[in-house]
Amino acid sequence: MSKRDYYDVLGVTKSAPADEIKKAYRKMAIKYHPDKNPGDKAAEDMFKEAAEAYEILSNPEKKQRYDQFGHAGVGSSASGGYGGGNMNMDDIFSNFGDIFGGHNPFESFFGGGGGGQQRGGRRVAKGSNLRIKVKLTLEEIAHGAEKKIKVNKLISCKTCDGTGAKDKSSVSTCGTCGGSGQVRRVTNTILGQMQTASTCPTCNGSGQQITAKCNVCHGDGVVRGEETITINIPAGVSEGMQLSMSGKGNAAPNGGVPGDLIILIEETQHETLKREGNNIVYDLHLSFADAALGISIEVPTIDGKAKIKIEPGTQSGKLLRLKGKGLPEVNSYNRGDEIIHINVWTPKALSSEERSILEKLRDSANFKPQPGKNEKSFFDRMKEYFE
Repeated sequence: MSKRDYYDVLGVTKSAPADEIKKAYRKMAIKYHPDKNPGDKAAEDMFKEAAEAYEILSNPEKKQRYDQFGHAGVGSSASGGYGGGNMNMDDIFSNFGDIFGGHNPFESFFGGGGGGQQRGGRRVAKGSNLRIKVKLTLEEIAHGAEKKIKVNKLISCKTCDGTGAKDKSSVSTCGTCGGSGQVRRVTNTILGQMQTASTCPTCNGSGQQITAKCNVCHGDGVVRGEETITINIPAGVSEGMQLSMSGKGNAAPNGGVPGDLIILIEETQHETLKREGNNIVYDLHLSFADAALGISIEVPTIDGKAKIKIEPGTQSGKLLRLKGKGLPEVNSYNRGDEIIHINVWTPKALSSEERSILEKLRDSANFKPQPGKNEKSFFDRMKEYFE
């Protein structure tokens, strides 16, 4: 399978300046970011392809060789992945972290850095991510919530401080890479010899080897344990939204970088209120007498009770609005409304006295339906409101 033209990948022209190339890459990286497209292999491939294109086009020397010789000029094979297939997601964030302001753009709810993968010039392993579900009430969603969650996960071994070694003398420099964490190889191209570097297969980039393993973790540097994590959830989140806490996932082997904790939001159903986007909908049932005569009545809101006035002659299906009584938008001052849907309740059983009264009123002129020509149906009113 032939590789796509790097300019086509980023959607820029050959004459595009550096800032335009950077802007185009950032747009694509955010669109196809793995946190925004969990489990989507196609999106992940697009993310890597954009990073590969940006690596070449953002480097003046590589860009010049690519413009002159195409993919052959930058040492990429037809089927090779990002950077010739030697780099993964962590390499992309490590090399191009400035594109995201130094961190993963989808960690903004909790702050936190983008999980650095290099220490002292050597590559370190990263722990796997954890996913948990957190249930929230409408009230918690409206005001934000602090949750303390016990998470069963891999934690750093306290006996060896996560190194996996029996003691300090049980760690030696890797003989394959000489402690650099990388092995270098030279390939021949039409431009001559090109040197590339990849993660050392012996030490997995740590630059060290363990000669005697820890008796507790058996050289892994991690053990199964439990941690209580405090999660501060912002107001306005919604069902299915995923939030991320950097470094709160599984610990990495041999003192590497911990993974992230992914929090999946679930909403618990409210007894009387329903959510429609950032708006709250409440079905208010009125008796015929209250609808005809008018009444002041209390209705529930996410902030407690609110008193509203029902005008005489209110029709079933009418919508009333309590402005600003809905849910807030995430990280915004905007707030939805509460919509009150009027339902005039028709009694199903009548006493003989009640039936006699209604029989007398049946033929009254004021009791015959007389809808105005300009009165809209319930669906029209709902459509007009939300538009």
